[in-house]
Order: sequence, then structure tokens, then C-alpha cells
Amino acid sequence: MAVSDNSSSSSGAPQGWKPHALAKPHANQIDLSMGDTVRSIVELNGVPSGSDGKVILANGFNWLRYRVRFSNGVEVGDLDQRSIEPTGKAAKRLAKIAKRAN
Repeated sequence: MAVSDNSSSSSGAPQGWKPHALAKPHANQIDLSMGDTVRSIVELNGVPSGSDGKVILANGFNWLRYRVRFSNGVEVGDLDQRSIEPTGKAAKRLAKIAKRAN
């Protein structure tokens, strides 16, 4: 029996995650993707405030949360807009989306 791997498209790029139709995220949540760069805005366990990191897992239904690997090698899960902020291309993308919404 052949097993199909639907984790990537024909171009080899991973497919994006589509939220469930009934998902109603909380207001002011940040919508990040895997690979986006972030910065801690509070001190976390093993991570000083202001540390740079990269999103390695994005998940959630009503609460969008992220697992981040920080530059000091520490990984922290269940992070959201209360503890991280987007930087680099992610920040520019979200600012552009916010500007279009207004």
C-alpha cells in the first residue's frame, strides 16, 4: 500500500495552515507562521527580555500560540502577543495587513 505525504506541495514548499472555519481568535492576537522572527518582550524561563528567536511551531484554534527557539538555544512553548513581538519581515507583513484593515 502506498502512503501519500501531503505535507508539501508539488513545488516542495510546505503548505500553509488554514484555520478551522469555526475558529474565532481573540482580538489583538498576532498571526505568525513557522520561520517568522520574534523578540521576547518579557523575561521568560531561561530567556531574557529582548532576546531574538524564531517560530518553530504555530498552532491553536481559538488561542493562537507559538513555540519559539531563542538565540541562546532555549525553546519555549505556548507564547502569544503577551510575551513575544514580531520582528523583521514578519513585523512588516503584519503592519501592512493592519494598514489595509484600517
